[in-house]
Amino acid sequence: MYVKELHLERFRSFDQFSATFCPGINVIWGDNAQGKTTLLEAIAYLSACRSHRARYDREMIQFDAPYARIDARLESRNREFHLEAKLNRNGRRQLHSNGVTVKTAAGLAGILNTVLFCPEDLNLIRSGAAERRRFLDDAICQMRPRYAAALAEYKRLHEQKTRILKDWHDKPDLLEPLDDFNLRMCQTGALIVHYRAHFLRRMNQFAPAIHREFSGGQEELRLDYQTVKTVADPLASPQVIYGQLMDHMAAHRTAEIESGSCLSGPHKDDMVFTINGQLCRSYASQGQTRTAALSLELAERELFREQDGEYPVLLLDDVLSELDPRRQEFVLNRITGGQVFITCCERERLGALQAGETLEIRNR
Repeated sequence: MYVKELHLERFRSFDQFSATFCPGINVIWGDNAQGKTTLLEAIAYLSACRSHRARYDREMIQFDAPYARIDARLESRNREFHLEAKLNRNGRRQLHSNGVTVKTAAGLAGILNTVLFCPEDLNLIRSGAAERRRFLDDAICQMRPRYAAALAEYKRLHEQKTRILKDWHDKPDLLEPLDDFNLRMCQTGALIVHYRAHFLRRMNQFAPAIHREFSGGQEELRLDYQTVKTVADPLASPQVIYGQLMDHMAAHRTAEIESGSCLSGPHKDDMVFTINGQLCRSYASQGQTRTAALSLELAERELFREQDGEYPVLLLDDVLSELDPRRQEFVLNRITGGQVFITCCERERLGALQAGETLEIRNR
């Protein structure tokens, strides 16, 4: 799976842009504010039909333009594809695959898979549990449609239960369906816990080895999953987890009613990173934090290959910053098998590049 050509029109700072890429390492370099990250954003958009930098499509359209266009030719599953996304300021976006209109983002699913690392991913280590749950949810949803459906239902139930708990003082009869909500949340929540735990188990088969190689064998990364205390084994069947979630929710029923908030369920889960037994969040250096986050993304890439038989396109934005020369050399030369895009500002960092192509961006 690799992107052969990319064409942009009125997309962010680019009036027009065209480039071809090799199936291996592609290093995009240039000064700040030239559009390096924008190129990765455009490729990722054709994968998920959303941006990691913008909430709305219109934010990616040039200020004075009625539309923007992303156009790419790629090879995937031994077939040629031509994908196009037209983002309209005053209307719905238009998606096409090989000239055929695609009505929803799901119609493009699996054609172009991408794994993106950007500086914001350092929040996986440094920030609160919500960032880590987001990573888990985004990754598993791409691989397991059943998980995506369960997550969507759980979020809906959680929002409705939150409204009940906040408003029942004014309308006491709102509490009548609370037990029904708890039951259904535990049923869908059990699936969520089960899938998350198994995903992290598989990640632990790849991420520690990647991080170990990054650090020259000096550091041991570990990922652990934290859910509610009554769940003895998150890897157990959803039926077993369901009963344990029910026990936890029943024990917190009164506290939830009194506090007016949902205190029990997988919406409070977390995953914990440690290096050599020490918490990354508290003790990891900048370079260790960046390496741990990158190891997580590379492990996700391996899971895609294991599932689909080919690597997704790997997008690494500003990944070389704050890495020592050994870790920079790993990024440039030892991530093999599949197409990789790397952005950086300093051409001097590319001296260790042994194979691949470079592209300088000057968007003036």
